[in-house]
Parts: sequence; structure tokens; C-alpha cells
Amino acid sequence: MRLNSLALLGFCLLCATTSWAQEPTGDAQSATPGEADTPASNERPSLPERSVSDALTLEQRLDKREQQMLQAGAESFLALWLPANVGEPSGAVILLPGDVENADGAAAVGPLRRKLPDAGWHSLSLTLPDPDGDPLPLRDASAETAAAPADSASTETAPAADSPPQPPETQATQATDSGTISPDQRRQAHVERVMARIDAAIAFASQQQAKEIVLLGHGSGSYWAARYLSERKPANVQNLLMVAADVPAGFAPPLDELVVQLPVATGDFFYKDQATDRTAALKRLQASKRAKLPTYVQVAMKALPGNLDVQEEQLYRRLRGWLKLHIRAAGS
Repeated sequence: MRLNSLALLGFCLLCATTSWAQEPTGDAQSATPGEADTPASNERPSLPERSVSDALTLEQRLDKREQQMLQAGAESFLALWLPANVGEPSGAVILLPGDVENADGAAAVGPLRRKLPDAGWHSLSLTLPDPDGDPLPLRDASAETAAAPADSASTETAPAADSPPQPPETQATQATDSGTISPDQRRQAHVERVMARIDAAIAFASQQQAKEIVLLGHGSGSYWAARYLSERKPANVQNLLMVAADVPAGFAPPLDELVVQLPVATGDFFYKDQATDRTAALKRLQASKRAKLPTYVQVAMKALPGNLDVQEEQLYRRLRGWLKLHIRAAGS
């Protein structure tokens, strides 16, 4: 009898254990149907361009009164504006940073934009889009569609179904996301984005009643300034300054070919310490002589990497001297 009782007790405990194991937990009951069968999502959020991230950092760091949001096609971008510290400004200098710089880059653009107002010039420093040589990774189109509403860093908006044809920069973004854009199309889209931003900057400078407008490029920014003037030939921009000029990877023509097409007064400032820089500068000088350009001036400088403050002051003084002696009035 005692043995039968123990067997019955064991059977009851086994049944209770099985019932507890099969009872659903609160988490399982609250889960969305089919969720348990869905593997963890491996979609990564879309990343903003480096230039967008840099612009957000500048917005947080700099005085709001220096910040101007300009519109170029379908996108807005940050520009940094400082008015001249004189009663009668000479004009406006629009600064184009190199590929690895931002609108307040420490290498040249930042110090120059802050010092030029003391020389009687407004300064307007631009944020340029990321170079084609450092493309964003391709993204899956479906993942991009899902992530788009949460992407607050993007300045582009999706057009309505009945909207007019999209500008090149929007087409490039969509084609890149689907993986169908060719390298040539990508480069051309980048060119159009840069040109549109320079257009917007010149329009803004004109609204400030700038008597003269000067484009100043540093590094690859020199290429974009020279190419813009060569292709667009704006009537109200007759002066170009190039500092440590360089050509962005994958783009053409070289600067010595662009120089001979420039109908503007040009100051070409380069550092003579590097053999490659000297060689490139010599090609530009020789091209200007063959084209008999009377308004092309080349200035060799010595790099001072151990004393950047002195190097910045040297560059500023040379540029200020050029602006006093070689400025060419629009329409002359």
C-alpha cells in the first residue's frame, strides 16, 4: 500500500512539471505574432555624409550669428559668414575648403575666414559635399526606405508623385542606393552639387551688396573654384585665389589646363618645400606664359609645419597684399 502511494505521488509531480513547462510566459504572450520566428534584424541605419556630420559639429560649436543655411538645388548646407570690420567693405571672399577640410578647417580656411574681415573683406566659408573619391557604402533600397523617416541628418526630401524632374544630386543619391549608378554619373552628380553650392554662395554675397566677389580655394577647393569660373564664367566674379592647389582624385582636367581658360585675375599661392607641389606649380606657370595671361600671379611660400601660427600669418599677409594690388573689378 505504501509503495502504491509513493508511485501515485510521483505521477502527480510529473504531470505538474509537464504542465508548468508548457505554460506560456508573459513575454511570449505579449510578443507580436510571428516575431519569435523572425531572426534579429541585421539592417544598419544609413549614415550621413562626413560633411553633414562636420556641419552639425560646427553648428554646435560656433556663434549662431556666423551661421548661414544656404539652399543649393534640393539640399541646404551650412556656410559661415563674417562681415568686414570696416565701414566700407572692399567686397566678399568666398572660401572653398579642400576634401579633408570643413568650413572652419584649421589648415587655412578657418584662420583666413576670421582674419579677412580685418582686411576689409566679408568672408563666406562653404561646406562642400563629400568627394567622389570617398563614396558612401551602397545601401539596400528597401532598408533605405524603412530608415528614411528616422534619418534626421539628411537635408534632402522625397518628392511628391507629381513633382517635377529631380535635380542631379537627388538622382545620384537614389541611383547610388539601388547600386545602378556608374562612376562617371557619380562624378558628374558630385560636380553639379559643388557648382550649385558655389552658385548659392555667390547669390548670397551679391545680396550683401559686395562690390567685388573673390573665390578662394584651398587644396582641392582650388580646383572647384577654377573649374566653376572656367565653365560658368559669372560676370560678377573676376578674381580667383588658389592656395596649395590640388585636383581631387578621379577628376579632370588638370589645373594647368584650367588656368589657361580662366578669364579672371588669378593669384596662385603654393608651398615650395614639396617637389610634387613645385612641379605642379611650374606647369601652371608655364601654361599661363604660353597663354599670355597678364593677370596670373604666382607666389611661392615656405611651409612652416613647426610653427603654424607664423605660417597662417604669412599666408594671410600674402593674400592681403594680392587683394590690394591685383584685384580686378567686375566688368573691367
